[in-house]
Amino acid sequence: MSRIHCARCLRPQSHCLCALIPSLASRTRVVLLQHPSEVGHALNTARLAALGLRNAELRVGEVFEDLPALLATPGYRVGLLFPGAEAQVLAGYADTPDQRPWLLVVPDGTWRKARKLLHLNPLLAALPRVTLGAVQPSRYRVRKAPEEGALSTVEAVVQALNVLEVPVVFDALLRPFDALIEGQIAAMGQQTYVRNHLR
Repeated sequence: MSRIHCARCLRPQSHCLCALIPSLASRTRVVLLQHPSEVGHALNTARLAALGLRNAELRVGEVFEDLPALLATPGYRVGLLFPGAEAQVLAGYADTPDQRPWLLVVPDGTWRKARKLLHLNPLLAALPRVTLGAVQPSRYRVRKAPEEGALSTVEAVVQALNVLEVPVVFDALLRPFDALIEGQIAAMGQQTYVRNHLR
């Protein structure tokens, strides 16, 4: 018999996160493009980000036929939140001459899957890239980071918004994420966690 899942956060009903998910307003529009393999992931942090931000949208797929319409949002400057040699470091709205808010496009998946999304969507790959300057350490304590400065999707979105919209703080988006991490540590047991993740 399968467990009943919450239709909103997709977690088992007994572990529903909806009470922890905020409803935050932002100047910045966030469009999350999620690789299908991430939908069933235990954390699914892109979904948490989309649920917690009023000005966010989550799309799932590999090829996004409606990308031109999605990116043609009047009044926004568009940037792909993804590292690259030419990536512009994000700065607060108050510190930049261009006062238009960003429409941040955020690919969600492993590095390999995110790069595949860029490969399959040339318009996506052609977008100007933006990146974080100083990256706060990841709170994703049950995963070995593939490289220094690697963040989960919700962490990257929070850090980007905290930079852009200072002094507004978006850390409330991390509450359900932190709860998920604590739940995973509790499920594996403290000894297993210490042995496998604190070395």
